[in-house]
Amino acid sequence: MSGRRRIYLMRHAQVRYFGTLDPEQVVLTEDGRRQAAAAAAALAEVTFDRVVTSGLVRTLETASIVAPAIEAEARYGLREIESGELRGLAPETVQELMETAFRGVVPLDTRFLGGESVDALFDRVLPELDALLADAGWDVLLLILHGGVNRAILGHALTGERVFLGGFEQSPACINIIDVAADGASIVRAVNHTAYDPGHVDAPRTTTMEHLWEEYLASRDAKNAVTPSLHPPIP
Repeated sequence: MSGRRRIYLMRHAQVRYFGTLDPEQVVLTEDGRRQAAAAAAALAEVTFDRVVTSGLVRTLETASIVAPAIEAEARYGLREIESGELRGLAPETVQELMETAFRGVVPLDTRFLGGESVDALFDRVLPELDALLADAGWDVLLLILHGGVNRAILGHALTGERVFLGGFEQSPACINIIDVAADGASIVRAVNHTAYDPGHVDAPRTTTMEHLWEEYLASRDAKNAVTPSLHPPIP
């Protein structure tokens, strides 16, 4: 026996971020619910010992579809990286911030859209992971989190260091698989598997952040759009 335990790391299913006063309360779209259902079917034969989310509505709702028989836990320390203030910035500035946020190896002192730094993200995410790994009571764990957080977890799993790899695209309801040994050494077995489109045939070739810019722009142009909130989240 290898002694390794398995983590299924998912990103929540599709939501729409803009047009709401509280981005932490956004809910899944109909497409998002279908994406989560496809993930549930793909993981139907997996027995989860624990299901952990960030506690944000979109992660809890995804968990209720993927693993309805298990009560999902909420760990707010695993919430998405927090952006800064976007209101008042020129559209071209916002576009540049969004489209370049996740490129290459992102330096630790980089502040996401002028907000939380990558280093601060690691400061709160890694202790949460350590606490989960310190619990010997589970063998298979389902983590349903967010695009930025997942990139941090995957980068750390691959390198053992605080390395944020922006090029790890995280599609809605995607599945990543990580095996972790008793000494913490990790093996990444799968990244960004989308059960609803396994070959990524229908997937756009835009990045998560490019798509977020499109949403942001559409919300500005909509007749009755709500001004984006102080801290709009990312996928």
